[in-house]
Amino acid sequence: MLLLLLPLFAQKGLSQAEIDSATSSYYLGKDGIVNGDLVDLPYRVLQKFSIIIFGLSAYSVKLPSILVGLLLGFLLILLLNRWFKNNVSLLSSCLIVLSTPFLFLAGSGTPLIMLVFWPTLLLWLGSKIQGEKRPKPLYSFAFSIALLLAIFTPYMIYFAVFCVLFVLLQPHLRFIVKNLPKLPLAIVFLIIISGFTVLGISIFHHPDTIMALLFARDFEIHNFLGNISAGFLPLFSWHSTTENVFLSPLISLPNFALALIGLFSTTKGFFASRNSIASILIVFCIVITGFNPNAVVFFILPFSILIAHGIKYLLEKWYGLFPENPYARISALLPLTILFALIIIPGLLHYIYGYRYNPTVSELFTDNLGIIKSNLSDETLLVKDNYDFYKILEARSDIKVIDELGDEKPDKLAILYNDEGKPAGYSLERIIVSPKRDNSAIIYLYTVTPKEGE
Repeated sequence: MLLLLLPLFAQKGLSQAEIDSATSSYYLGKDGIVNGDLVDLPYRVLQKFSIIIFGLSAYSVKLPSILVGLLLGFLLILLLNRWFKNNVSLLSSCLIVLSTPFLFLAGSGTPLIMLVFWPTLLLWLGSKIQGEKRPKPLYSFAFSIALLLAIFTPYMIYFAVFCVLFVLLQPHLRFIVKNLPKLPLAIVFLIIISGFTVLGISIFHHPDTIMALLFARDFEIHNFLGNISAGFLPLFSWHSTTENVFLSPLISLPNFALALIGLFSTTKGFFASRNSIASILIVFCIVITGFNPNAVVFFILPFSILIAHGIKYLLEKWYGLFPENPYARISALLPLTILFALIIIPGLLHYIYGYRYNPTVSELFTDNLGIIKSNLSDETLLVKDNYDFYKILEARSDIKVIDELGDEKPDKLAILYNDEGKPAGYSLERIIVSPKRDNSAIIYLYTVTPKEGE
């Protein structure tokens, strides 16, 4: 319930990335898919249906991320529960789900959250297959379908190849795969091969698709180290920059301390599966951040594993002090409650008030859409930028959207960010403003100037 409501409390309006994502999703058609428009396909289909069903609004744009965020939080609990005790997995999942980076992803109407969702889902399904003596074929089907859908998300091809190689090189996994029923195994193999075949055909006809999936459309090799620096800067810096929409610091000091404790506690058993996976995921995060600074959000997954290690270490040390005293376990509830309250509550306040009032971040979000819907009804809206996005309003309202004023002059003309002055033949009726300090004049509403004698 918190995820369903909280994202709307913080990011007031939409960022340019969300506007671009909504526009791309809404105009996604069969022709585009056939012609190779496959990047972030699963998310864009979900966002398209959200806008069609609920109309164009900030909430309908963000709703796919909210739903994926709910599922991602549940998957984190299930995944950590495979490696840790119930209390550790639940506590660490709560810290991650209520942290600033997770709440931002769940409240951002862009496909960025899929970069964390797919690996979490694949790791959980893989653990269900690996951890059972006779794994159910259903998990193999689900793993193959998830792997197939994941490759349409940027950088997940690397992760998919890693999963396949890990299965082939790990003796225990090879044994499990060999003992799966032949028919389900063959179907899984065909699903994976068909997915890579479709992707290969698309890349052959549209080579720019490979750049979007493997690197970034504007990636240049000499920017690799600079991207890593720009990506990781908001994690530890106390001053937000205008280069991205991440609120600094993304990682709170208590969470960072827990992760450090977890990292040091894994040194003895480094080659255990869960420890080595966390280290590999950190390296993977650094590499893809070099391609795209925004990909740094992938750190949520290895970070949650390290936090779970940290909580496990603290609980074991506390219980180790009083191995035979049951009251020590009960007395630990009070300091634990205080500790988690001091981590979660400041984090929530940092997220809510930071995205609303931090000038370098809040100015990247505009509530033009909400202002238009609450102040216009049957006017003609003239827009210069993001015309295709505002054109979607015509599907569920009487507002007509144009990008230039022709010979036919509408009786009521609303201009979004009018920099050219009053149009000929019109009189200014009123100016609609936003609560922002700078550039607060949003809509200029005009009516046709009556002729003399009328």
